[in-house]
Amino acid sequence: MSQYAIKAEGLGKLYKLGAKRSSTGSLGHRILDRAAGMLRKQPVNEFWALRDATFEIGHGENVGFVGLNGAGKSTAFKILSRITAPTTGRARIDGRLGALLEVGTGFNGELSGRENVFLYGSILGMRRSEVLRKFDAILDFSGIEKFIDTPVKRYSSGMYVRLAFAVAAYLEPDILLLDEVLAVGDMAFQRKCLEHAKELQKRDATILFVSHNMFSIKTMCERVIYLKKGQIIFDGPTERGIELYEEDCRLSTLPGVAQKLEDLPIHMTGCNVSGMDDVPRKMFDFGERMKMQLTFQTNRPLGSLNVIVAFIRSDGVAVCNYASESDEMSLTGLNGTAVLELTTPPLKLTSELYSISVFVRDAKTHDMLCGQMGGTFHVRHPLFDTHYGVFHESAQWKLRAPGASRESPALAYERPELQSLPGGRSIARAAGGERDL
Repeated sequence: MSQYAIKAEGLGKLYKLGAKRSSTGSLGHRILDRAAGMLRKQPVNEFWALRDATFEIGHGENVGFVGLNGAGKSTAFKILSRITAPTTGRARIDGRLGALLEVGTGFNGELSGRENVFLYGSILGMRRSEVLRKFDAILDFSGIEKFIDTPVKRYSSGMYVRLAFAVAAYLEPDILLLDEVLAVGDMAFQRKCLEHAKELQKRDATILFVSHNMFSIKTMCERVIYLKKGQIIFDGPTERGIELYEEDCRLSTLPGVAQKLEDLPIHMTGCNVSGMDDVPRKMFDFGERMKMQLTFQTNRPLGSLNVIVAFIRSDGVAVCNYASESDEMSLTGLNGTAVLELTTPPLKLTSELYSISVFVRDAKTHDMLCGQMGGTFHVRHPLFDTHYGVFHESAQWKLRAPGASRESPALAYERPELQSLPGGRSIARAAGGERDL
């Protein structure tokens, strides 16, 4: 057995952008093409999706590949799985390789799920007798027994992934490549897949994992390879790799929003998080308040806006959000640069890593105008972790039993005093400040 499960040396993949004119084009087209080529100092129709990627992965390692969209992660996996050939370099694979790269890869939509299990198994290198022996286990893992004889063209993307992962997993590969495919499955199935991947690791399998879910990367991998614009810029401990990734994610657009900030009528140019002393930091104790300064830039005058700040736990659970509209903060007539300051109530979130997502909507039409990442922060507490759920608030307890009558201390809660204002409105005065009701 080789020392390494995978050894890549100078891997690169060059793509040609744009359609090339047919050689049967008119004389005028050929003359124009030749003239354009002479005017270009450098080719503009070439794109290096991956460039000079060199790495070694030992047997039994779990390695996460992270990076923004277009960083070259999927290209690297397609080269390693021999779906595409490299333009430069080479990769040596030592062991049986299974790959789950795209939803439905290797499936025939006209065939049933049962027929596709055998088809996909053969593509992954399994003999028919091996698939037959493992068929019941594959079916049980996938959880789609009811639809196994239905043509897969009628499957949802989640059903595709369930069946494809089950086949790939029961291939019992020495090396397993997983490229973001679990993102379309529900949380229960994702957890099931991660547990199965851990079982494969116990059998000394090598697992390469692409995901934008840092919770999954942190759970599965002790090492991260971080790619940026087709090149490896970090190869080392997971924690540091995730920090680099999250720093690059900061202010980037969220999925489903225009990818170029200049295409947005408003975009965020800064998101600074601090304590109440205005000192920037990323660690907060349970019960502390947080200040956030959001800087926006508009490219035209805007009407009424609703700014939403959402906190997302590292496993993708949205735990809370604050909205200017629901807090009766009027945001109208923004034009140019504007700074919006948000002060949270005491953070009662359980101890975990959280990311910040910032959205801007038109308050009248509800159209999405902007959606960007705003960085990350931690909440710490020696006891209240995710086993306590999303947040923790103290309750009051009373015991009524023969010979005993006890109750816990009264809750330290100050009821706000309501002061009437003209027009039937009220303002609440409490220790935390004032708020219109």
